[in-house]
Amino acid sequence: MPDVKRTVKIVTEQKVIDKPSGVEGFPLRRWSIQLFMLNESGEEIPASVYSKATYHLHESFGKRATQAITSPPFRIQEEGWGEFDMQIVLTAMEKGGDTTLLHDLNFSENRYETKHVVAFKNPKSALLEKLRESGPVPGDENGKKRTGEESAKKKKRVDKGIDMDQLAENLQRLQEDDLLQVVQMVHDHKSPESYTKNDVDAGEFHVDLYTLPDSLIKMLWDFSSERVPTHK
Repeated sequence: MPDVKRTVKIVTEQKVIDKPSGVEGFPLRRWSIQLFMLNESGEEIPASVYSKATYHLHESFGKRATQAITSPPFRIQEEGWGEFDMQIVLTAMEKGGDTTLLHDLNFSENRYETKHVVAFKNPKSALLEKLRESGPVPGDENGKKRTGEESAKKKKRVDKGIDMDQLAENLQRLQEDDLLQVVQMVHDHKSPESYTKNDVDAGEFHVDLYTLPDSLIKMLWDFSSERVPTHK
């Protein structure tokens, strides 16, 4: 299966607190970091695809320099006077592997956000299902399934010179190279309402012809008719 990509958002907040820092000219600050996943609409959702976030802080934090948080939003809070770069290691559920993010802790703003695109390689079924909460994964269907009413309306349309049943038969009789061209044509010319499903594992491509635009239907008819002569 191809990699599944998602966006992780790091939210950092900080403020000066009324405690001595011990370093002249550098006030003590309380800072915190939280992690979120973004869905396909760009909205924050819990990063529950991860079972753990491990923060590797500056060595001056001593025993607290490495901290593991095991539940979303994986919030860490500390106090300090200095800025530094840290590593955040995200551990995916179901032994899905680790991803290391580099994060710049700075005090330029009271609150700032950074986004990182992460990849999940060959996720197992449970992780794959969890990833679907934030968006589609390779092999998922595109477009919407037709309701009975929509199906009836589509079938009532008049396709001048095009026999939809014959078109479906023609497409099934195409050679592999021709089928690849058909798949590309559908990808290039389908509409948002078109219903397709690419089953990567099975090596199959499914399409509901009645949801395709008229112009694409005509293209497929002409293409398949040239390669598969019809018998009347």
